[in-house]
Amino acid sequence: MSLIPWKPFGEMDDFFGNDDWFLPIVPKGASGPSMDVYETDKDVVAEVNLPGVDPKKIDVSVKDNILRVSGSSEEEKEEKKKDYWKKEIRKGSFDRAVRLPATVKDGSAEASYEKGVLKITMPKSEEEKGDGKIEIKVKD
Repeated sequence: MSLIPWKPFGEMDDFFGNDDWFLPIVPKGASGPSMDVYETDKDVVAEVNLPGVDPKKIDVSVKDNILRVSGSSEEEKEEKKKDYWKKEIRKGSFDRAVRLPATVKDGSAEASYEKGVLKITMPKSEEEKGDGKIEIKVKD
């Protein structure tokens, strides 16, 4: 018989271990598209996995040092002719917000969309807070 350690505050430790604990609580799986955020010497970079999403239907903005990516993908009508055994491809709207690890410059962020990945590059700043909508450039 193996013993399993009892952690009465395990869920609370997970809650405060999450960097986004101040945002509305949403389970990790339901929080939207996958996102990587990292820093270089000069920039904060976010890469968002958005395969099959039209870049014209994606909104990217930075306000109060929070990056928000939202948009929608076309809703596919479920065909009654198909006998689905498993249906996991999600269509509809999404919204994802993360706190940035550093303050970014206002109005100087760039976003590009290539092969289903949205890449947002935001130059760091020590003075200004980055606010405003970011335009997306589509690469073929």
